[in-house]
Amino acid sequence: MRRVRAALGLTCAVAAACGAAAPTPAAAGGDERTVRPADLRGPLGDERLSDDRRMSRYAGALSRAIVRAHPRPDARRVGRLRYLTEDGPYEVYPVLASHVDVTGRTWLHIRLPQRPNGRTGWVPRGELGTLKAVRTMLRVNRATRRATLYRAGRRIWSSPIGVGTASTPTPRGTFWIRSRLRGLARSPAYGPYAFGTGAYSRLSEWPGGGVIGIHGTNQPALIPGAPSHGCVRVPNAAIARLWPLLPIGTPVVIL
Repeated sequence: MRRVRAALGLTCAVAAACGAAAPTPAAAGGDERTVRPADLRGPLGDERLSDDRRMSRYAGALSRAIVRAHPRPDARRVGRLRYLTEDGPYEVYPVLASHVDVTGRTWLHIRLPQRPNGRTGWVPRGELGTLKAVRTMLRVNRATRRATLYRAGRRIWSSPIGVGTASTPTPRGTFWIRSRLRGLARSPAYGPYAFGTGAYSRLSEWPGGGVIGIHGTNQPALIPGAPSHGCVRVPNAAIARLWPLLPIGTPVVIL
């Protein structure tokens, strides 16, 4: 249970061998290419694999490989793959795009669960497991204090929420669902269900580094509002409805 507490931090708070420059793959932001269809077979090319809206892909790590800033083995290191999240379940990485370098090696562009928020990098295809697809997207609007879940672009769930205070705000950006937890820390403060995300709060000193969670609450009167240390609070009845609808790998867009 100590590891579970660490999960959300209680914050609720190219050319390799020859060294030639590789073609510049399209970046995650602003990539207007059509997303590779979920049922398309065959090897990956220079393709967009996720749009963070209607169809997105993710995968787990098969090794502790170094993550590079660019799709080539001599590029700057920006992180390392890991097998587990802070709370114990297997880590998952959103896969944004693929790129084949001049040597024929395929690279995957992924989001990274680490500080600072928003980091991405590249790993060889063989370092990640099977690519899995999701068609859901959760949008968290801090201004309207409302979260909305979409499946294939259609709204299937919505609820008022509580977000972070002015000094410990819920971070803006595109993240993802990394873990699903029941009875977090056996405390009613977190409600019956919780989801760990790829976002981190300002409170890096918290256990687990301050992972932002989406969870229930025993203070529903504070919703809608801004009472938390960065986590997204959801009324217990609403998060119970969300539980079967929100799978691992779902993009979480915080506005």
